[in-house]
Amino acid sequence: MSRKSQAAGPPTKKARPSTDSSSSSSSTTDIEAELERSRLTVDSDVSQFDFNAQRVRWLQGGPPDTPATPRPTPGAVVYWMSRDQRVQDNWALLYGQKLAWAHGWPLHVVFCLVPGFLDATLRQYDFMIRGLQEVERELAVRQIHFHLLRGAAAERLPAFLASRAVTCLVTDFSPLRVPRQWVERVQKQLDPQLPFAQVDAHNVVPVWVTSDKQEYAARTIRSKIHRKLDEFLTEFPPVSPHPHFQAADSSPIDWTEVFDWLTVDTSVPPVTSFTPGTRAALQNLAQFAGQRIPSYADRRNDPNVAVLSNISPWAHFGQISMQRAVLYVKKHGRSSAGVAGFVEEAIVRRELSDNFCYYQPDYDNVKGAFGWAQKTLAEHRADPRPYLYDRSELEKAHTHDDLWNAAQIQMVKEGKMHGFLRMYWAKKILEWTQSPEEALATAIYLNDRYQLDGRDPNGFVGCMWSICGIHDQGWAERKVFGKIRYMNYDGCKRKFDIKKFILKYGAKAHPYLKKVKK
Repeated sequence: MSRKSQAAGPPTKKARPSTDSSSSSSSTTDIEAELERSRLTVDSDVSQFDFNAQRVRWLQGGPPDTPATPRPTPGAVVYWMSRDQRVQDNWALLYGQKLAWAHGWPLHVVFCLVPGFLDATLRQYDFMIRGLQEVERELAVRQIHFHLLRGAAAERLPAFLASRAVTCLVTDFSPLRVPRQWVERVQKQLDPQLPFAQVDAHNVVPVWVTSDKQEYAARTIRSKIHRKLDEFLTEFPPVSPHPHFQAADSSPIDWTEVFDWLTVDTSVPPVTSFTPGTRAALQNLAQFAGQRIPSYADRRNDPNVAVLSNISPWAHFGQISMQRAVLYVKKHGRSSAGVAGFVEEAIVRRELSDNFCYYQPDYDNVKGAFGWAQKTLAEHRADPRPYLYDRSELEKAHTHDDLWNAAQIQMVKEGKMHGFLRMYWAKKILEWTQSPEEALATAIYLNDRYQLDGRDPNGFVGCMWSICGIHDQGWAERKVFGKIRYMNYDGCKRKFDIKKFILKYGAKAHPYLKKVKK
């Protein structure tokens, strides 16, 4: 089937996911071997590592008293894995192992799999679950138990903790509303004497260290982050074989049964564009640092040139640490401008997104916009729209704009839209829908449904930047947009060969048949 004959809308055939995540060779790759050596320059294990306590906040209790000499005692540490789904380069897992090692306790890793989450489909669940299969194997060779609990954490985790006589619980951090509710609901059911720690294993500088308020823009947070990089942008120690292990305390997971249990929408199938798991993420990182970064600074806004890092699908699921990515690129990147540009995007911009979602409860609606943006959008609410499309037409890429349609097709087919086009794509949704509220809801829905990196602070902030001017400034006033930054078709033509991109995805301009009331 040619690309021209492929519809942009959701496939109707249900896809059967693969339960084999061993798509990459079982042998150690060059980058994996290099990183193993790098971690060993810090320490042979985490037991004596000087862990930065600022990465940790205690939700209740505090660190258990450490005995003078490690010895087996009753108890266990559980790391409740959620956002950061990897073994190595995971500060939350490392902290859990450090506590368990000091007390002679076994270490368990628990993941609570909910049958559905926001607008996630089989595409995102397949990517996540196949990555978790890799986690299970990696933990097994390190004598760390992995448990997959099916259901909401508040319903499953407290009983699990009681059954293992757990003496300390550790989890990772997300700034988003639903994951924060998960943590709150679990905590309400815990014994108040059980120490419960949260570790920001996602950001280089923990969100609560960077700032105690919502930052206005990249320029206001950049210096705060850069002042902390010497302290936090450091090499990781290894997660090594755990010396305190209880045999037969977990059983292999039937992953086929796990897939059968899901209730997610199966009409959006997995993609072949990205291979899930940390191993594939590291291979992509090595290719980016070695091959693509020399052109990154100058050509990253050209969708026809493959220079982007493309790390976001793996980073969203925590299958790679962005801290690791930055350390590797700084070491191997052959372009100082490319390295600087990547550090800006990977640390400053991403951590600005976490800051916004953490401190702004309305991070996904117009009420979260700054006052000037809410005012200008309200003043232009009644402006006539040149075109009006409903969600179904947009989802199927049936608009008069062949470039917009090509971007939508790319997202539907490949699971990731080029970063520059995400801005154009979202701004046109503002221009072609009845209201800013409808535009924002539509952009978030389509992003979360088709993008592998949907349901992420970066995605919410990207939509809010495009439609509501978050982290931006007011621009020349115009119809519909008001003072929100404008982007148009001719501007894209000046930046890159749009015909080449449109042809690649077989997009076309569809006749506009509606008569818009003036």
